[in-house]
Amino acid sequence: MGWDAAALPDAHGRTVVITGANAGVGYFTAEQLARAGARVVLACRDPERAEAAVSAIRRRVPRASVEAMPLDVTDRRSIDAAADALLSRDRVDALVLNAGIVHPPRTRRTDDDGNELVLSTNVLGHFRLVARALPVLERSGAARIVTLGSLASRLGRLRLDDLQLEDGYTSWRAYSGSKIAAQMFGFELDRRLRAAGSGVQSIVVHPGYSTSGRTPGIRGVNQPSRLKRFADNLQAAWTQGKDDGAHVPVRAVIDPTLSGGEYLGPALWTKGAPALARPTRASRSPRQAARLWPLLEHLTDHPFPLP
Repeated sequence: MGWDAAALPDAHGRTVVITGANAGVGYFTAEQLARAGARVVLACRDPERAEAAVSAIRRRVPRASVEAMPLDVTDRRSIDAAADALLSRDRVDALVLNAGIVHPPRTRRTDDDGNELVLSTNVLGHFRLVARALPVLERSGAARIVTLGSLASRLGRLRLDDLQLEDGYTSWRAYSGSKIAAQMFGFELDRRLRAAGSGVQSIVVHPGYSTSGRTPGIRGVNQPSRLKRFADNLQAAWTQGKDDGAHVPVRAVIDPTLSGGEYLGPALWTKGAPALARPTRASRSPRQAARLWPLLEHLTDHPFPLP
């Protein structure tokens, strides 16, 4: 049977943490999981936008259990503080790695630790967060880590000899390369979790081609201009709203039939109901991931607690 996004499994008793959940696919992932009964934690950089998203969910979902916590995935101190806050909880049943830069800067920029900003935001911060917060996921039982990839992983390549793009930065190379690296991390994480005998599963997803102009307007969360709506609706044949794109990570969090290491995306590639999909060979390659992993440990200055 197919997945029915309008009839989600009961998620009461589960705690789900979603990074960058104040807008876009992350927000709608949070709202849909809250509607299913989960306790949802919005881990966001901007406290005002986070509270606006919390207020929106409470307006739209009666009796929603939702809260915000600070997290800047480009700041190691913020990452470590967020990880400590998660470790103090009784349980975290799912961690959705959603925060990211979708529209990279035209020129190369770095975070405070000297790492290229798009890689730092889309990959490195999440790597360090998972490495530090893994114990709370372990003690929660069959927890899941869901990594947001992208169709852009099919339209670029990752140069492990120039991961920081010091030689030939372009915004597209930064974005597509970071999403390939994110997917490689998600698949390699599942291999290492299995090898360690862990009950935690790692699943990788992509939300298709989801645009704000085809997304419901929500005060403080999504307020596209009329021009944006007009332009995005011209592409309606191959695009969808971000609320529809969120069906994919939501399924990855709560579908009991899924297994670690699987890859989900819209059934019609850029749009449609969430379904099993096929990642690129580069994303799935154990050999390439084995080369990437120590680079991520070095750039984040944090060893990962798995062999």
